[in-house]
Amino acid sequence: MKVLLLKDAKEDDCGQDPYIRELGLYGLEATLIPVLSFEFLSLPSFSEKLSHPEDYGGLIFTSPRAVEAAQLCLEKNNKTEVWERSLKEKWNAKSVYVVGNATASLVSKIGLDTEGETCGNAEKLAEYICSSNEEVKGIF
Repeated sequence: MKVLLLKDAKEDDCGQDPYIRELGLYGLEATLIPVLSFEFLSLPSFSEKLSHPEDYGGLIFTSPRAVEAAQLCLEKNNKTEVWERSLKEKWNAKSVYVVGNATASLVSKIGLDTEGETCGNAEKLAEYICSSNEEVKGIF
């Protein structure tokens, strides 16, 4: 049976999209159709804010794309050195929250320590933040 798979193709270690491979094992012939497009917005503003951790009580990364945006800000504006020298430490002195383990793993790659990764969704993370932080207003 033929099926439409609405996503971009991604190759795994075997050089094949894992969905195509798995569906094929069950006799399904999948045709990939990319239906989404993505563009980062507000990178200059985000970059400026990342440079001033003293103005914020913490960071909340809601997705792997948010971490990708942070990485782009650091690379695009030659801030990697200042990040390693001082900014990373200043952000690590604050709370850095994440939604999910995948996002936590990416955040750790830029050198930040995370909280809340086991919450699983935004609603539970918000509850976690509110219950674990008396001064929530300082974060927002």
